[in-house]
Amino acid sequence: MENCKIIAIGDNVCDKYLSRGMMYPGGQCVNTCVYASLNGTKAAYLGKYGTDEVAECVQNTLRLIGIDDSQSRHFEGENGFALVTLKNSDRVFLGSNKGGIAKEHSFDFTEKDFEYIKGFQLIYTNLNSYIEENLPELKTTGVPIAYDFSTRWTDEYLEKVCPYITIAILSCAHLTDEKREEEMKKVQSFGVPIVLGTVGEDGSYLLYKDTILYANAVHADDIIDTMGAGDSYFATFLCSLLESSETGAIIEADDKKMKERLQEAMRKGAAFAARVCAMEGAFGYGTPIVGKTEI
Repeated sequence: MENCKIIAIGDNVCDKYLSRGMMYPGGQCVNTCVYASLNGTKAAYLGKYGTDEVAECVQNTLRLIGIDDSQSRHFEGENGFALVTLKNSDRVFLGSNKGGIAKEHSFDFTEKDFEYIKGFQLIYTNLNSYIEENLPELKTTGVPIAYDFSTRWTDEYLEKVCPYITIAILSCAHLTDEKREEEMKKVQSFGVPIVLGTVGEDGSYLLYKDTILYANAVHADDIIDTMGAGDSYFATFLCSLLESSETGAIIEADDKKMKERLQEAMRKGAAFAARVCAMEGAFGYGTPIVGKTEI
């Protein structure tokens, strides 16, 4: 399908690299928008901004890249940020302010927001976005939801979130193969049709109906920073699924073609993630650190 559009609703931060003295715009939703754009898919961001230099950095970067964030909320106070360092090119999180003002204010979606959201083919969000209570109303828009659980989920959390989403991604590098498969099947049992389980350098697995698909990771020749590797994989996977759709739907009736689409999306995701590891921060645009460097 041509002219696909993804809206990411939720988190934004600046990642403050204490090892470099630089901060980089990011947050999983912002990353997803940028990576979607790099894949040729139009993206928009709807989130919550504070009123400090960190918020200004994120907004200015999205403006430069050409990503619409006009529906975002603005609240007085501290924007979300994370403290990061590098260890052998691997990003290591040292802590965060848990989203700053984002955790203190609800989205309070309006009918105008819902009409805007209906103009997209897919909603992306995640467990860092303080959006769980909004999922039922977002589902009523008819726009399918993709949700990133990262490495943190419980059975209770899955039971709360899964009925409203179409695609789930779990970061499973810390799990055994047996436990990864068990958790993926659990997510599917709560009503999610497409379940991804990524395992870093060991590739990725996907559960669709009764079939498990696998894709190798792609070796990155020039690893500068692993920040954003998972987000870039998932964003590219989602873009590929939309592009390969004949009807504009994420899931189409022909099972054989559906599995081919999924396998191709996994391959494209792995290849793009390898490219992202050659960027500083999640996607570049670094600037000297301003504001707090402690939590």
